[in-house]
Order: sequence, then C-alpha cells, then structure tokens
Amino acid sequence: MVTRLTPTQFKEALAKEKGTLIDVRGASEVEAGYIEGATNYDITNGDFVKAMDSLDKTKTYYLYCRSGARSGRAADLLVQAGFENVFNVGGFEELEGAGFPVAY
Repeated sequence: MVTRLTPTQFKEALAKEKGTLIDVRGASEVEAGYIEGATNYDITNGDFVKAMDSLDKTKTYYLYCRSGARSGRAADLLVQAGFENVFNVGGFEELEGAGFPVAY
C-alpha cells in the first residue's frame, strides 16, 4: 500500500528523510516546469520501468506527476518490486502552489 502525502505532509517527511524526488510526467510537461531537484523518468514511455533496476530498494522515494494518478501507478510498481519507502506526493501544480521551488 502506497502512502499519499499532502504537500504539508511531504514537507514534514522531507525534513526527516530527504529521499529521491521522481517526476513521472512526459517530456513536454517537464519542459514547462518541474519541482527543483526532481529526476524525470516518464512512466508512459517505459523510462520509469527501465530505471527501476538502477534504484536502491533501501532508499526513500517521493513520486509526483500532474495529478497524482501516474505517480500512484509508478509508486505501486515500486512497492510490487520490493521497495518499502515509497510515497505518492501528488500533482505538480499542487506542489508548486504549496511553495515547492520550480525549475525550468
């Protein structure tokens, strides 16, 4: 079961465990802006599934997309593969609106 965090909960979680932020949106979405420090692995073109093999199952991962649906699917894939510290932090606009810094 993947935990869905609100932006406030995400800020609190980051204060305790930095982790890796993964953006699972497509290239055109990322070009329009992404949360600073995020790594992009597009779930729709297979990049995310390919990248899973290189991820450390003992680390913490925070995933987001546009609305939280694709990041939820990606998070489920990680959990099914044996990852334990996986969180769906929702949508880009929600995070941006909560004050997370955006890069272009």
